[in-house]
Amino acid sequence: MSAHGTNSDIYLETLRHYWGYDSFRGIQREIIESVCSGKDTLGLMPTGGGKSITFQVPTMTMKGLCIVVTPLIALMKDQVSQLRMRAIKAACVYSGMMGSDIERILDNCILGDYKFLYISPERLQSERFRQKVTLIRRICMICVDEAHCISQWGYDFRPSYMHINDLRHLIPYPVPILALTATATPVVVDDIQNRLEFKEHNVFSMSFERKNLSYVVRESADKTAEMLRILQKVPHGSGIVYTRSRRLTREIANYLNANGITADSYHAGLTNAEKDLRQANWTKGNSRIMVATNAFGMGIDKADVRIVVHYNVPDSIEAYFQEAGRAGRDGGHSYAVLLYNQQDKGLLHRRIDTSYPAIDYIRQTYENVCYFLQVGVGEGYGHTYYFALELFCNRFKQFAVNTDSALRILSTAGYIDYQEEQEFKSRLKFTITKETLNRLQTRNPQTDDIIQAVLRTYTGVFADYVFIEETLISHITGYDNDTVYNTLIELSQSHIISFIPHRNTPTITFTVPRVDTERILLPPIVYADRKKDYAKRIDSIIDYFSSDNLCRSRQLLRYFGEKDTHDCGQCDVCLRRKHNGYSNDDILRMKERVKQVLSDQQFHPVTDLHTLSGNKELIRDTINIMVQEEEIEVNGSKVRLM
Repeated sequence: MSAHGTNSDIYLETLRHYWGYDSFRGIQREIIESVCSGKDTLGLMPTGGGKSITFQVPTMTMKGLCIVVTPLIALMKDQVSQLRMRAIKAACVYSGMMGSDIERILDNCILGDYKFLYISPERLQSERFRQKVTLIRRICMICVDEAHCISQWGYDFRPSYMHINDLRHLIPYPVPILALTATATPVVVDDIQNRLEFKEHNVFSMSFERKNLSYVVRESADKTAEMLRILQKVPHGSGIVYTRSRRLTREIANYLNANGITADSYHAGLTNAEKDLRQANWTKGNSRIMVATNAFGMGIDKADVRIVVHYNVPDSIEAYFQEAGRAGRDGGHSYAVLLYNQQDKGLLHRRIDTSYPAIDYIRQTYENVCYFLQVGVGEGYGHTYYFALELFCNRFKQFAVNTDSALRILSTAGYIDYQEEQEFKSRLKFTITKETLNRLQTRNPQTDDIIQAVLRTYTGVFADYVFIEETLISHITGYDNDTVYNTLIELSQSHIISFIPHRNTPTITFTVPRVDTERILLPPIVYADRKKDYAKRIDSIIDYFSSDNLCRSRQLLRYFGEKDTHDCGQCDVCLRRKHNGYSNDDILRMKERVKQVLSDQQFHPVTDLHTLSGNKELIRDTINIMVQEEEIEVNGSKVRLM
């Protein structure tokens, strides 16, 4: 048997042994064989395509540790949990963990106790982490999840991803990189490979077509009522409603509950414990609909999502495609519905200036931040500051959205590292000894229950601060969150414990000493080029919901560079054609008739085409499709073949 065949058997045997599957799906095997042969590899796989198998299976056949870089803490925790259930040693390191826990995990990696280490991209900038990595005996692979984040032209570019290559250069021997993403245009595909310094371009891709997903675009002056009607027409399975604001997540969830559809809300402002609880309730079916901002969804592995509704239009095809793709992961027929009204085009265009405010505004924001944090010129390097965004905006009369955008741009330019709303968990420690606590009579059973829950759940509480979660204590004791919180405050005021409540707050780290404001430079790659690219993405999503002539699936697939596409037969455009009495074959035949009229390559009045005999809707749709597909050119009221 050939070596290649033997390896294939090893991969399949590993898949069966740990995951219980009898065969690979799609391009999983090709990616596995590529990375195991030592090649840098980029895998383009749609949501639900089984990305994790492509790095987990090969790691189990190789010697050493796989480092997985991902920005999604929830995904880290879930995958580590899944691996441990399969008796595979795995761990994750992310912001908010105790320093001692991070040290212990990294030391175990050095000793060879783990097969997988999941890390957030920000961790790559930690000098302590970089030192530890050089001591790990063997690293077999670096996996970069959500790899589009490394590209300046990716819709979700993150400056922290720029440090991934530092990791590669820290390792004194060749280590293959596997980059994975579900959303990348051809330009982004090339940029990912260049930024990760692929030795040679090496891409495996599968079609992003979702044959079980019906894309629907609906114009409505009353989105709320339309959303309710749509959800009532899809009574089975669970669903997601995406909105752009935290306020709307609460309001829509309340509206749905009042109208007999169980719903919960989810957004970045919740604590991790609240997020986990709400996601668990939705996953278990206790609530049918999750109304959420884009903070919800990455890494979701819920099979029976039958419908995803976009209440607000997202600002890119990439974001829409990824979020819509969370429906129908079990292969069952599902719906992705985008609602829009006449105001949405204007709102989307205004996002361009909101996301990329004037350069003078960005410079002024930098100066105001330095004044607010009391950082002088030449100072601040390496220091991290809690940043009270709301207080800052009130003091300097700035809008929060514009300020947030300015800080992101300054972060991309390398002047600061701005992290939006990192969660800092509650911490407590007992300020009295264990013996004194045992003698203490609180005369309050509720207080005693909460103290006992803390003692049973957390260790080391008499020696130092430990991170706690009020929600967990609430579950253990049966008291609500407010009762637990207020009791801990009272114990702190009584000097029995020292309690530091949780908070969600942004942080700003000065990556260079503060510079004079007039010396702030924003090169085109940071500002002008990215603003222009963002405007193009806005135009693309507007074209998507404005067009009612070209199959929705074909529009999406062509955006991602797929050439060989066909009508899906189940989106709103295809269904309207069927209702009007014509098919895709009819359109193809009408195209040939149009080409005959324009065969002389000269401009003709559009009215020449309107004289063609047949279904007027068919003629209109055919002309519009040929314009969109750049088969004919329009100049005023005249057309010609291109």
